[in-house]
Amino acid sequence: MARKNVERNISYDDVRKIYYVSMDLGKDKEGKRTKRYQTYRTLRAARIGLRDFLAHREEELNAPKHDLTLGDWLESWMDNIVRPTRAETTVYGYQKIIDNHVGPGLGHIPLLKLTPMDIQQYYIQVQQSASLSSNTLRRHHDLLSASLRAAVRQDKLLRSPMDKVEPPRAQQKEASYYRPEELKQLYALLEGHPLELSAKLAGSLGMRREEICGLKWDCIDFQRQLLYIREARTAFGATVVQKETKTKSSVRTLFIPDDVARLLQLEQARQAEKLREGRLKEPSEHIVLDHKGRPYSPNALSLAFTRFVRDHDLPRVTLHGLRHSFATVASFQGVPLFDIGKALGHATPATTGRIYTHLVDHTHEDTLLKVSDALK
Repeated sequence: MARKNVERNISYDDVRKIYYVSMDLGKDKEGKRTKRYQTYRTLRAARIGLRDFLAHREEELNAPKHDLTLGDWLESWMDNIVRPTRAETTVYGYQKIIDNHVGPGLGHIPLLKLTPMDIQQYYIQVQQSASLSSNTLRRHHDLLSASLRAAVRQDKLLRSPMDKVEPPRAQQKEASYYRPEELKQLYALLEGHPLELSAKLAGSLGMRREEICGLKWDCIDFQRQLLYIREARTAFGATVVQKETKTKSSVRTLFIPDDVARLLQLEQARQAEKLREGRLKEPSEHIVLDHKGRPYSPNALSLAFTRFVRDHDLPRVTLHGLRHSFATVASFQGVPLFDIGKALGHATPATTGRIYTHLVDHTHEDTLLKVSDALK
């Protein structure tokens, strides 16, 4: 056999007409260097084979070496990365997912052996056993993606298995809302009711329930009829906290219509009277208070509104549905989607269009009718 060196680690057998690639596997347990040989039909194929081997070998040499399980890593990630940098509500949500689902389902698997198929099968298993929606499962996917990206950055993994995982398809829920005549009926029934102000802040200004609960008197400018949204009151578990708004775009200034301004003034006078009578121990920073004179929690306010709707046999719409109603009424009045989104505190018109698909459909209907009328 006549074998001649062609290039470093590549030789050619001119009898068999094949190329040999020498692949250095390093030293064995006894300290002896070991090699294996791979044959290729062409020099180009041999070069590619050698390059791939060297890249794989380099990856093996640099691969992390530890015995952490996914559960171990998630605990470290939560303690050292998430808790110091994320809002309490985010921490609570992540920990609940880990404790209830990800930990029991995947936590025992060594981090270095976690595969895309493990995660894909987990999605199927947890969706069937816990009857989770696709939207809820998408939060599991986001958590795993964030934690395993962090593992790569911290040199615990060479690459994230999430790169090859097919994410659960989020399903856009159809927004429930009142049409203008239904919203008018609700307002008529709420006249003089303790929920009237909250309902109008949601239905006439498009505010989120967390923004309503977090609204303070120093955010109201009666002289200029302006309302400043800077904070939100959010619940996680049994804990309620005052925090920054949902996103930067949620920080906004809204004009106060006359009827809402009147309700705010009435509430201010009502709180002052309760303070004089001793029914309030001290002046409240917050505008929307429950029957005990305490700032409402978002869940309690939603529940109170849902009961009112049920007791008055109204179409089943939540307090958040009044925000959707605001967008619907604005659209019926010809307000562009961009302006509706700004009032709602959305980052982009795409967000508004994605949530309020019925508004886009309404716009399409209006557009097509105008074209049709022009061609008559």
